[in-house]
Amino acid sequence: MTAPLLSLEGVGKSFPNGTVALRGARLNVLPGSVHGLVGANGAGKSTMIKVIAGVHAPTTGTVRWKGEEVVWRDPGSARKAGVATIMQHVPLAPSLTVLENVFLGAPGPWRLPRARRAEFAGLLERVNYLIDPDAEVMDLAIGERQMVAILQALAIGAELVVMDEPTASLAEGERQVVFEVVRRLSAQGTAFLYVSHFLDEVLSLTDRVTVLRDGTVVEEGETDAYDEDRLVQAIVGRDLLAVERRTAPPAEISGPALLAVRELNAPAGVRDVSFEVRPGEVVGFAGLLGSGRSEILHAAYGADPHARGEVRVAGEKVRRGPRAAVAAGMALVPEDRNAQGLIGTFPIWKNISLPDLPSLALGRVIPGEGAETERAARVIEDLGIVCPGPEAMVTELSGGNAQKVVFGKWLHGGTRILMLDEPTAGVDVGAKADILELVRGFAARGGAVLMVSSEFEEILAVATRVFVVREGRIVAERPAHETSEEELLMLANGFGEGGAQGAA
Repeated sequence: MTAPLLSLEGVGKSFPNGTVALRGARLNVLPGSVHGLVGANGAGKSTMIKVIAGVHAPTTGTVRWKGEEVVWRDPGSARKAGVATIMQHVPLAPSLTVLENVFLGAPGPWRLPRARRAEFAGLLERVNYLIDPDAEVMDLAIGERQMVAILQALAIGAELVVMDEPTASLAEGERQVVFEVVRRLSAQGTAFLYVSHFLDEVLSLTDRVTVLRDGTVVEEGETDAYDEDRLVQAIVGRDLLAVERRTAPPAEISGPALLAVRELNAPAGVRDVSFEVRPGEVVGFAGLLGSGRSEILHAAYGADPHARGEVRVAGEKVRRGPRAAVAAGMALVPEDRNAQGLIGTFPIWKNISLPDLPSLALGRVIPGEGAETERAARVIEDLGIVCPGPEAMVTELSGGNAQKVVFGKWLHGGTRILMLDEPTAGVDVGAKADILELVRGFAARGGAVLMVSSEFEEILAVATRVFVVREGRIVAERPAHETSEEELLMLANGFGEGGAQGAA
């Protein structure tokens, strides 16, 4: 039997605030293997990665590298040993070139263009990939940046590459490039620890898989022994009933529109968009990456200052700008929750109170801290947010729990229209089902929902109607119960009959 390249034995990790992130965790990564690591948000995956990367020292247990017990005091020690970690948000220097980024952590002088260029060419040959060494990283697409990070790992001679959600922000073509590179390097002897919420990727790409739940390894074995249902059950600890898609017409929704958008245009890629949404409706926006689907939401909300057009809520015209939109009862849950949906230096209760900030300008009184904390406690309970309490910092939360905070700040107020841009991006299967149920519940209480998602299956699970977006326009409209993922994909690609604008 092949000896593990990396092994964790009985590893525990506790933090000063009382959080126990790992409990007797174990892991064995074999040389040249692709090992999957899965678990719900908050299961301990990020902590395990940081122990392996030398960011955190384990509280208990042992880490072994090539059979020898090691204690890595910092990430530099782990990298020097041959462990490279590529986090979800690729940490590259945007103002430097590809060549300079690739050799940032490599030993020896890196400002020797001739020698480094020859080495760089050899790395490209290893991965069978082409990229301009003189291009600045800030000008690269996200998929190209991911490849630069992989090249950087190879430049330091990494024998184990830890990849945390490597395809979370990639289009399908970019994902396939990453998969091919991982397979190619694995065949050459490089081992990978592959952490992903996309279970289909884990099942198709990895050799072995380890499942974490509540800081404990609950299952591990050959990937061939698993299917998606078994993995889901292991991750959440129960049979997870998927949110069933609509296969019959929803109850008739009539009456005046709650939201009416007319002749919306924006330089960012919105062209003559008009539509209406009634109370109780969930309207999905289906389109490919770059189709303008997200731009429509941001323009309607007023987040795009260059957008033009008319937006009415319950018949009343809304002035342009997010402040006026919030005052009218509109709420936007953005795709990038960390940059646009949360303030990392605020605790949970302050983040949930953010919608009250416009009240300062409108002359209304903001509740005191006690009332805000009580509201946060109610949101935590209602949404099942896993955290120590309202005073916890949002930076301490897992992705799914952080997303619930973004939802929670809008659900206990005057929100009538919920606009969701990729609401389940980067969250685990359990949190995803919870979020989709929140969407359904909000609509059932008389709210209106606009939802953008790259996963058409999610749109069909909760939507009453679907708008197909291409090149900044709504090109088709379908009742959700009468369409399919295949039809939506064809329409989004420009095949099939285009639909009319402005259907109510």
